[in-house]
Amino acid sequence: MIGDFTRFNMNRRPHRQWRILTPITWLLSFPKAFIHGASIDKTGLPKTLKPPYFLLCNHNSFMDFMIVTKAIFPHRANYVVAIDGYIGMEWLLHAVGCICCRKFTRSTGLVKNMLHAQKNGDIVVLFPEARYSLCGTSAILPASLGKMVQKMNVPVVTLMMHGHHINSPFWNVGSRKVKPVESEMKLLFSREETQDLSVSELNKRLTDAFVYDDFAWQKEKGILVKDKNRAAGLHRVLYQCPACDTEYKMTSAQSTLHCGQCGKEWKMSELGDLRARTGITEFSHIPDWYEWQRANVRQEIENGTYTFDAEVRIESLPNAKGFVKFSEPGRLTQDLNGFTLTGEYEDKPFTIQWQASSLYSCHIEYNYKGRGDCVDLNTNNDTFYLFPKGHEFSVTKLALATEELFLASSLQNDMRLRA
Repeated sequence: MIGDFTRFNMNRRPHRQWRILTPITWLLSFPKAFIHGASIDKTGLPKTLKPPYFLLCNHNSFMDFMIVTKAIFPHRANYVVAIDGYIGMEWLLHAVGCICCRKFTRSTGLVKNMLHAQKNGDIVVLFPEARYSLCGTSAILPASLGKMVQKMNVPVVTLMMHGHHINSPFWNVGSRKVKPVESEMKLLFSREETQDLSVSELNKRLTDAFVYDDFAWQKEKGILVKDKNRAAGLHRVLYQCPACDTEYKMTSAQSTLHCGQCGKEWKMSELGDLRARTGITEFSHIPDWYEWQRANVRQEIENGTYTFDAEVRIESLPNAKGFVKFSEPGRLTQDLNGFTLTGEYEDKPFTIQWQASSLYSCHIEYNYKGRGDCVDLNTNNDTFYLFPKGHEFSVTKLALATEELFLASSLQNDMRLRA
């Protein structure tokens, strides 16, 4: 551990949401759901189903929490929430029954707390993708999710929400007044199925259930976004130009995406499509552009050429009191073996490594609290927000590389086991 700080007690047992606070959550959530015309299709949910059950939701914006509150009405729930959500509000989040976690870590304390909450007879809510979607499509689920489903030993329900990314994309948060938004709430596993099916079978059905595409949904529903700044910030996700292959030269403003290297521009329509102002349109569907970038990162990994190396500003979050800003910069590298962070705190040097095989994804932020783009890496005792210096980088690429390095490592392990 770095620094002599009191660490957040990740083993503190959650309690039931204070009943006096439950109506307040309704008052905060129902108006938002009403404004956006939120509908929830529960035809796949047996009317006889009552808590306790395990609710798994996709994750696109803060509005997700409000729609979940409407979906489970009038019941209470325990939400798994990342430690940065606790800053300055630890007492309140404990009061509403939240369970603290550090993202993308393996924590027995989190498992025990979720099992403890389930015994109270309420709903345990988990967003298994563990971060907002970068472009409104599904992310990798942890392989441990199937095991968690078995341990919970209660029915498993999914809530898949559509339109939240279109309304407030992670790369440019704020309401675009999208209406209506939709959700489907379904029973995915009965309690008996969670025990009868193998972990691999559970994970297969979970992965199949978590397939969504908000931009495809927008087009299918014909929902128009008339905000003149609808493309502002999109370059943070689409960081590589498909016309000239140059990275980190993309910019965006109002409804236009622009490459500073070759000068090509694309206009984002009110339906979420992209159209090149001149020449061919390489990708009209934003997720297709995003996946093309992923394929390019995968090729770098397969070629053995992928690497990232930059000086970073370090801010740590040992507890919920707030960030600790390191006076000295550190250095973050990412290569085929994973991440390595080196630095110094109070004249004591440190090195932390995250092996590629242990990190199936990572959390990133775009211009976090106005302080710049960053990658968020965690241990069981610390959370580090790392802000690379300069302009020749993309935290989106770091996230893609983390996922692809994990998959490559898993494939290598499978091949070794079969040999």
